[in-house]
Order: sequence, then structure tokens, then C-alpha cells
Amino acid sequence: MRSFKDIEALAIEHHGTREAVAAKLGRPLPAKELTAIPDDRWLAGMAKAVFSAGFVWKVIEAKWDGFEAAFDGFDPGKVALYSDDDIARLVSDERIVRNGQKIVATVKNAQFIQEIAAEQGGFGAFLAGWPASDQIGLLDVFAKRGSRLGGSTGQYFLRFSGWDAFIASGDVVKALIREGVIDKPPTSKGAMKKVQAAFSHWAEESGRSQTEISRLLALSVG
Repeated sequence: MRSFKDIEALAIEHHGTREAVAAKLGRPLPAKELTAIPDDRWLAGMAKAVFSAGFVWKVIEAKWDGFEAAFDGFDPGKVALYSDDDIARLVSDERIVRNGQKIVATVKNAQFIQEIAAEQGGFGAFLAGWPASDQIGLLDVFAKRGSRLGGSTGQYFLRFSGWDAFIASGDVVKALIREGVIDKPPTSKGAMKKVQAAFSHWAEESGRSQTEISRLLALSVG
């Protein structure tokens, strides 16, 4: 595993200049801003990640106003109480993608958010207090207490919500294999722990966030 300076140099070599690479990097939100995000936006983010999984994301984006209306603005207090009649209504609602399993998952995730918010004083406060060095542990909570938030869906939800997440995308996995961190796409807990350890090492070495490191790894591939 080479130094992160060398990996960043590869990214610059592929994309021309340091400035060009910097323009492609995202940065996570500070803890104060994460804490201030209301719980309905967390549920909306979960729903968008769940509905986008295995689907054309542009279709979800184009229909998003319809999703917001159909799911009562993603108010967790309302969605958590949806009955079978509400689910049947949504399955017939042409404003959204009518996937019954993902609709039910959104109801379950509203309940998950309510539970966490009651324990932690808000879902944003919960995420703001969770260390980036234990993303694997956070994804484990999602898998056990949420619905359809495992694997890359949970990673994309965290990244696009502003939490300091890495994403094991195709290019990131190629870079991790090139660096000898793993030898194939990480599907086991053991492999994901190796990925987390590498990100933590590079974060300490470079002073960069996991979000930036993840993007730079992808850019270093080509």
C-alpha cells in the first residue's frame, strides 16, 4: 500500500492538474450542520437511496416532487404509522416508482429514524456523533435496525447526506485491489474491515476526509 501522496499524484496525472482534481472532490458536512438536519430530510435521503438502488437514478430524480407529496414530505411521525391501506395507495400512485418492497422499507426506515431520534435527540445528532473511523459499525446498525440500507445503498445514503463516508464503487475497489488492501470486491465483514483500516490509515496520514480519499482513489484509476 503506497503513501496517499503517491495515490493523489496518480489522480493528478490522469486528470491534468491539482486544481482539476480538487474540483472533483466533495467534502463532508461539519457535525453542527449534520445535527441541524431535520429527521424528515434523513428519511427522504434514505428513500432516495433505496429507490435508486438497481434503478435509473434519473427517473427517481425526475419523480422526486411526486415522492415528496406521496410520502407526506417524509415526516417520520406520519410515515411510521402508515397502514396497509396507505401502502396499497402508494403501490397505485403513479407519481412514484411503485415498488411495494421499497415502499414498505420506507415505512420501516421511518420507524428506525424515530427510534434513533428518541434515543439520541435526533437522527442527525446520532450521525454527527458517530466516528468516521467506524463506518463499518454504522452500516451494521443500518443493516440490523433499518431496511434495505445494507451494502452500497447505505454508503450512498451517507455520502449524499453529507456524512464523511467512503463508497466502495467499482473504481474505488479497483484502486484498493491495486494497493493490495483487498484482492477482490469486499463482500465479507473481514474484507470491509480491511477497507476501513486503509481509509483510517490514509486519513491520518493525509489529513483528508474519507469522502475526499474515496474520490481520489476513484480518480487515481483513470
